Amino acid sequence: MAKTVEQYLEPVNAFLGCETPDAWIEFAAQPQQLPALLADHANCELKAAQTAQAVMWRYGAPRPDQQVMGDSFQATLLNKLSKLAREELRHFEQVLKIMKKLSIPYTPVPAARYAGKMIEVAANHEPQALVDRLIIGAFIEARSCERFAKLAPSLPQLVAEFYISLLKSESRHFTDYLELAESHAGKDISERVDYFRQREVMLITAVDESFRFHSGIPQKMAA
Repeated sequence: MAKTVEQYLEPVNAFLGCETPDAWIEFAAQPQQLPALLADHANCELKAAQTAQAVMWRYGAPRPDQQVMGDSFQATLLNKLSKLAREELRHFEQVLKIMKKLSIPYTPVPAARYAGKMIEVAANHEPQALVDRLIIGAFIEARSCERFAKLAPSLPQLVAEFYISLLKSESRHFTDYLELAESHAGKDISERVDYFRQREVMLITAVDESFRFHSGIPQKMAA
């Protein structure tokens, strides 16, 4: 039996520290914002695929300067992230297809500050650096999943149906990243997860100069 939207969102909402502010949803749902929303969504899917591949290159075949990883973890990381990267690229293609149907040109836009601000507080020593990177990946995927569901009721049917269809994969991506982080750490990571949770809440609820899929409250709405 297929899961309901609520069932997909239950673990996501339990993981996140807050819901997306109504002001962001209200702004993002405006018809004139759809081109910017979809263009940045496309960029996010492409970046997500690139990030997964970067982790695979960096940690999939350990170099002499790396901590030795168990064969089981290495295989799991490669399998999960290769599937994730393929799915993200497929989503990128699907967003482009929707944009073409809606006569919206694809224009790369500068990234939101969100991911950069999360990464800047990550550890730079191993094995914590990889654990942190995986935790951050979990938050990015969980927030994407939550926003897809919140936006869907206010968007054109073509986009709304696509966003609901993404919940299955995005919720799994969040779980995959979190499970990889826990496995690699080999210990309880709840304190570290909470550290990034607080950081993520701050970024999501703060005022942002630019509107992006992962931005905080658009400045125009906050004024």
